[in-house]
Amino acid sequence: MEIQEHETPWIRRVEDLINVLEGSTVGELELTEGGTRIVIRRSPNMVMVSTPTGHVTHTTGTLPSAPARAEKEDRSVPVISPITGVYYAAPSPTESPFVSPGSFVAVGQVIALVEAMKVFNEVQAEVAGRVREMVAVNGEVVQKGDTLLKVEQM
Repeated sequence: MEIQEHETPWIRRVEDLINVLEGSTVGELELTEGGTRIVIRRSPNMVMVSTPTGHVTHTTGTLPSAPARAEKEDRSVPVISPITGVYYAAPSPTESPFVSPGSFVAVGQVIALVEAMKVFNEVQAEVAGRVREMVAVNGEVVQKGDTLLKVEQM
């Protein structure tokens, strides 16, 4: 894709925003300025810039095959790991998981544990809704900012 000279500052602005958000717990950012709308989403690691005259897409994954309007609206909110450590979906190996796909969660409900330096840190739901997808794998290391699971707000 050829980038026109007048679009270059927007590309730089988007890249600056991505760098600022790196390592933060923000899952999505939307900015509208002067008729231009910028949406940055952590999942699926895509950044879109749309202007009234066209659009430019910068992505770290694959390009979508259909226009964004044709996609089903993803109302899920990622639950992000607050620290780096080992992710546990259950309070112990012999107990059932805190949540599973289809489970309903309330704000403040413990939904996972992340062990760091022999300390088990509770991860609580920040939104109420239905668990849509379990992203992290039980017993594996997750990094600060990784998505553990997705909750679809009701």
